Amino acid sequence: MTVCQDSAADAGAAQSSSPAASDESAAATPSGSSAPDGGRSSADKGSASGGKGTEGGAGSGADTGDGTREAVGQSCGANDINWSTRSETQAGGYILVMAKAKSGITCVLPAALPTVAFGSDGTEAGPAEQSVGQPITLSGGTTAYAGVNPKSTGGDGGKELDSIIVAVGDSDPDPVSLSVGTITVQDPIVTNWHTSPTDAVPFN
Repeated sequence: MTVCQDSAADAGAAQSSSPAASDESAAATPSGSSAPDGGRSSADKGSASGGKGTEGGAGSGADTGDGTREAVGQSCGANDINWSTRSETQAGGYILVMAKAKSGITCVLPAALPTVAFGSDGTEAGPAEQSVGQPITLSGGTTAYAGVNPKSTGGDGGKELDSIIVAVGDSDPDPVSLSVGTITVQDPIVTNWHTSPTDAVPFN
């Protein structure tokens, strides 16, 4: 009887030690080493998916509302802008072109001349300033100004027109036509973009 009891006790001890051995084996195995997809656990996948377009991800820029993000500071196109013009008498008379970003748009006018053309032959205004201006970010109430002198030479020559075509650089795909009243065009010039209208007077 003593031998039987000892054997039963040994068997019970062996069974009770199995879960502990199992736990020790699990602890020795690195977390996720047996997970599919090259060893990535579900927690790893979750952190990797929190990228562009999510609040907690690494994506940057403005939320477009459809789960993606758009870079802030994009270049302006003519169709991003509300345009207006005003006739001025200073410097022999010129046209003040005013540009404001449309509602909800933030964009940058590059440090380059606006492209201003006249008539069906596409005569372009040359530079009224010797140096290149600074980029201007349009957003909210910010207005950029450029001055256009349609006739920078004396005399009676030139052609009469009533509108100008304005674009943000030569590669702008959407130039706009702005009514300016009757003007005489000959050797036109245009200033850089400025944040103050007093800086946009196109002196010869």
